Amino acid sequence: MKFFIDTANLDQIREAQELGVLDGVTTNPSLMAKEGIGGKENILNHYKKICEIVDGDVSAEAISTDFAGIIKEGEELAALHPQIVVKVPVIKDGIKAIKYFSEKNIKTNCTLVFSAGQALLAAKAGATYVSPFIGRLDDNSTDGIELIGQIVDMYNYYDFDTQVLAASIRHTMHIIKCVEMGADVATCPLDAILGLLKHPLTDIGIKTFIEDYKKHN
Repeated sequence: MKFFIDTANLDQIREAQELGVLDGVTTNPSLMAKEGIGGKENILNHYKKICEIVDGDVSAEAISTDFAGIIKEGEELAALHPQIVVKVPVIKDGIKAIKYFSEKNIKTNCTLVFSAGQALLAAKAGATYVSPFIGRLDDNSTDGIELIGQIVDMYNYYDFDTQVLAASIRHTMHIIKCVEMGADVATCPLDAILGLLKHPLTDIGIKTFIEDYKKHN
């Protein structure tokens, strides 16, 4: 499984990169706003800074909802850096735009996916990634992990190249469940990734080793 970090915070991105397990970054307008980043030029420059830190794909969101607007934004974003992946919402004009981008060899991430039908259309259009938002589904009394499994099975059955990028991950257990379902990518907050390291028996073992070492040295 690939690990992407879901943030616009450069310090967190650096920390995840230094950990040695980071494969990419996802961002969105809300995450940019959380870091106090506003204005088109500032946002575009921030994407460039992210690409300078990581080696993998960096998802950058197109905020237009009409075909012409998505194309204009997407081409501008893609021109920023080879690592940029254009995030496109799973709407009618978004699917049309994904098809256009796929024919231009521009990577896309079809976002705000909440059903297997939406994921099917994204794959048919040639999306590089599809992002089911599992946390938001859980918030609405729907099993987000089950959707991951449905999409993975569908893509495997029909041999689609689109990668399943589990998004809206809230905690470490979400990551483990996505592994069990065969997701290609999990995009997570830093604390969810670091949470994979935590286990009380590890802490007890380290403490015991240190105490035993001190007794005999």
